[in-house]
Amino acid sequence: MLELKDITYQVEENNEIKTIIDHLDLNIEDGKFIVITGPNGGGKSTLAKLIMGVKELTSGHMTFDGQDITGMNITDRAKLGISFAFQQPVHFKGIKVLDLLRLATGSNISVNKACDYLSKVGLCAKEYIDREVNASLSGGELKRIEIATVLARGTRFSIFDEPEAGIDIWSFQNLIQVFENIRKTVQGTVLIISHQERILNIADEIIVIEDGKVKKQGPKDEILPELLGTASAVNISCSKMAN
Repeated sequence: MLELKDITYQVEENNEIKTIIDHLDLNIEDGKFIVITGPNGGGKSTLAKLIMGVKELTSGHMTFDGQDITGMNITDRAKLGISFAFQQPVHFKGIKVLDLLRLATGSNISVNKACDYLSKVGLCAKEYIDREVNASLSGGELKRIEIATVLARGTRFSIFDEPEAGIDIWSFQNLIQVFENIRKTVQGTVLIISHQERILNIADEIIVIEDGKVKKQGPKDEILPELLGTASAVNISCSKMAN
């Protein structure tokens, strides 16, 4: 279980202190498929980065499976079993897809095993296994390769920050299928930051973050109908139009 207790994150802008995450409390149970949503600028992506250790808390405490991870860096959190997929996947010029998957697993996995991971994210393995992870790949391809590396790590807590960002409608259709498969097969906890109604629809639980606080948290069947009748639905509607 991930437990966030009274966490705050502040930044200085124009000689003033701005609070992004405001004394937030949150518990995330093991084995859940959870989507965090809410208005733009509410603190969703910042919260994801705080969990991974990309950003440091201003105050508060964070525990993972009972262990205090508040002061841990990204590497130590990764070793505990937390993974993170960025909105914009990183390009690795000179590194082939096979090499990246081997780095993710921490072992010299076979080509067949690497191909299995690519197949799980809807990529024809033979076409990608020897390609470089660079700008020659589309946004959708890079997204799915990054997801494959997260699956290859087999971590207990996987975070995906707005995976739909910057991809076209066809890639989005494939992405939904990938996450539907992850929901059915992955044993650990999956946490997705998203405005997309189709992603919200496959969640076990939805958490709404607004003004740096948890506004709502509960089962999808309870929270989603409420969202579609509130201001938060504006972001969902805009995302549907964009994709």
